Amino acid sequence: MVAFVGLLALRAPAHKVMTGTLGPILGYLMLAAGADVIVGAMDPLSKMIEKGFHITGVIPNNEAVVATAQDILGVETMSILIVGLVVNLLIARITRYKYIFLTGHHSFFMACLLSAVLGALGFKGAMLVATGGFFLGAWSSISPAIGQKYTLKVTDGDDIAMGHFGSVGYYISAWIGGLVGKGSKSTEDIQVSEKFGFLRNTTISTALIMIIFYLVSAIAAGSDFVMTLSGGQSPYLFAIISALKFAVGVAIVYAGVRMILQDLLPAFQGIAEKIIPNAVPAVDCAVFFPYAQTAVIIGFISSFAAGLVGMAILGAVGGVLIIPGLVPHFFCGATAGVYGNATGGRRGAIVGSFVNGLAITFLPAWLLPVLGNLGFANATFGDFDFGTIGILLGRVGGTFGQMGIWLLVAFTVLVLFLPSILRPSKRAINNVEFEGEEK
Repeated sequence: MVAFVGLLALRAPAHKVMTGTLGPILGYLMLAAGADVIVGAMDPLSKMIEKGFHITGVIPNNEAVVATAQDILGVETMSILIVGLVVNLLIARITRYKYIFLTGHHSFFMACLLSAVLGALGFKGAMLVATGGFFLGAWSSISPAIGQKYTLKVTDGDDIAMGHFGSVGYYISAWIGGLVGKGSKSTEDIQVSEKFGFLRNTTISTALIMIIFYLVSAIAAGSDFVMTLSGGQSPYLFAIISALKFAVGVAIVYAGVRMILQDLLPAFQGIAEKIIPNAVPAVDCAVFFPYAQTAVIIGFISSFAAGLVGMAILGAVGGVLIIPGLVPHFFCGATAGVYGNATGGRRGAIVGSFVNGLAITFLPAWLLPVLGNLGFANATFGDFDFGTIGILLGRVGGTFGQMGIWLLVAFTVLVLFLPSILRPSKRAINNVEFEGEEK
């Protein structure tokens, strides 16, 4: 729809409208298909890790919470989603937050979280939908702006923004990279001997790394258990093929991203020029993977290691064990690695994604009691922003009641409109060049 409206606004010929609209559609379908392959390949790996290393606990999974919530909050969630999308467009039109959030499934997840938390605080009917829709639209506009200066470093000035509700974790990773990575070379400059040159092929290197993960987990779980997952296939062959499927999923994601950017960004100029001047598209985290493909792998491994450390800490203090979910640690950890690398090279990628991995271990643990009170026991969201927003609303509302939520609404309105009042500009706030000069 964004590409179609943008091309119409540019008065493009009919054939360009058709191809320019189909390109992003196919690209997003490829991205979704790749993500499905990755998630499907990770499911047996999670089970093998849980069985082989005798770990029991909660695996953060956005989809699991949403699936449970739909029986209770289906109407509220969809209503908040629609209102939130409208609020996001209105904010982009009348304020300096010109970011249009295009990652629909994450908007849906956040709508679910907001309906659950606000409903537990006594909001009902139109008031629930209006309040939840406002918070969804506001955060969809504000979150890309917070770290846009880092996003421009990642993309080398390409005019896109982060449209993913793990965003604050990525920005923290970039900030940490700037602290620890002075003089550290980029992950993409890693020198590899000619005989190991094949490792520069991201699909090949991903496959080899994941084969090791899968085989170790399969050996730990035992062949009898793996046979229950493989449907009778040789357990170790099953592990290797699952690892290769994971690598194929990553390759599909990359191909989909290229199709999205090829057609979406030029079409978006129509919206930026005609409908919402200077609008900036906020896109899914996977769109940023091709900018630093080695950092993707480093970020995933470092984030997963942090998840193991965080799980051990939670176990030592008697907390609920948060088993590292491979989906959030891959997508969020990889993106944190890309952002950490942009500001701090290899050290930034490793340390930044490690900190992000700790955050997406502890935040789901702290969010769990809030969701448990709502009837979602043993289920929690996995990404950074869901944890912070859910905990903030839950704690403020639990302490001060609905009055606390209204104060947060008033504060958010101030954040949205004060920059436009103090410094009127047609440019999106924080949409600066990576050297620090405003565009």
